[in-house]
Amino acid sequence: MILKQLLANRVKTLTPSSTLAITAKANELKAQGIDIIGLGAGEPDFNTPQNILDAAADSMNRGFTKYTPAGGLPTLKLAIMDKLARDNQLTYNSNEILVGVGAKHVLYTLFQVILDEGDEVIIPIPYWVSYPEQVKLAGGVPVYVEGTAEQGYKITAEQLANAITEKTKAVIINSPSNPSGMIYSREELEALARVAEEKDILVVSDEIYEKLVYNGVEHFSIAQLSENMKARTIVINGVAKSHSMTGWRIGYAAGDAQIIKAMTDLASHSTSNATTTAQYAAIEAYNGPQDMVEEMRRAFELRLEKIYPQLASIPGFKVLKPQGAFYLLPDVSEAAQKCGYESVDAFATALLEEANVAVIPGSGFGADATIRLSYATSLELLEEAVRRIQAFVIAKWQD
Repeated sequence: MILKQLLANRVKTLTPSSTLAITAKANELKAQGIDIIGLGAGEPDFNTPQNILDAAADSMNRGFTKYTPAGGLPTLKLAIMDKLARDNQLTYNSNEILVGVGAKHVLYTLFQVILDEGDEVIIPIPYWVSYPEQVKLAGGVPVYVEGTAEQGYKITAEQLANAITEKTKAVIINSPSNPSGMIYSREELEALARVAEEKDILVVSDEIYEKLVYNGVEHFSIAQLSENMKARTIVINGVAKSHSMTGWRIGYAAGDAQIIKAMTDLASHSTSNATTTAQYAAIEAYNGPQDMVEEMRRAFELRLEKIYPQLASIPGFKVLKPQGAFYLLPDVSEAAQKCGYESVDAFATALLEEANVAVIPGSGFGADATIRLSYATSLELLEEAVRRIQAFVIAKWQD
């Protein structure tokens, strides 16, 4: 018997995650005994704090291992509401909070419930790799707007206004940004908010790196600007980056009750609920001591201060100093060309295979001239990686 078609059309245009592909290749080389330094990691290199581990174990020992409400434990929703009030001066009710299986799943669920076929979502370049794919899976159309290096990899209000059509449903604002590490100031958000309000579009505010900000720069949520702006903003966040809990898969959305209800209803038919033990761990993450959050932030800031000038000194590398997250996004197009490579992707492959350093090609983020390096690893390994990259570029450079 010959099957007519095995795959649905919606998945045929999916682009595999470049971050996962590079990581897989790096692990393959490591398994062969090659000394690879991986700078592709999108997660803190610290273990989850002990008090959170203890809370998870305690919940299991007390028998809290059954289903929870699809939208999350009431006690976790309360902890999230307290966190939003404490850190962001934002007040929400429990029916305006959804707990999901990581922020990625929460975003996926959001696009599924707000997009109809052909609806457009404005996605600033550079972008996190999953935004366009999730929009397409929901039947939406990604509309790209480039935030150039000269603009600090951020888009302007004028660019946003020019990109909006009658089909525009939402714009995604990711601040601090993956992959650039740049942060929108309050003034920049105010300008974008005026456009969103005038054109009547939603704002998806991805704030997962909120706690990782450096050199006195502050994170500010666009939802804080006004009650009207809060009403049209869906805040996406979670414990993954702030509390080094990437594998626990707990994220949340905060926003309009009608949207949250639709997301909860969809979750009830897809995941049932986020893992119960992980939810109890997240309660402790938000309600317990926050010392480790600040310790990790300081460690990342120290690494940034050490590694940024070293990376910027490599010939053909143009690097903006990030303000948050744990990524550097150098424009290496000149280095790639001078080293004899037709593309930055080929240059990145050569770095892995010849310099034994794994970086993520910027093409996966819509920024073909760049590579992304994560400084979520030890300072010793970071400095060795930069030494290898510099030696590779100098050896290959063609006058």
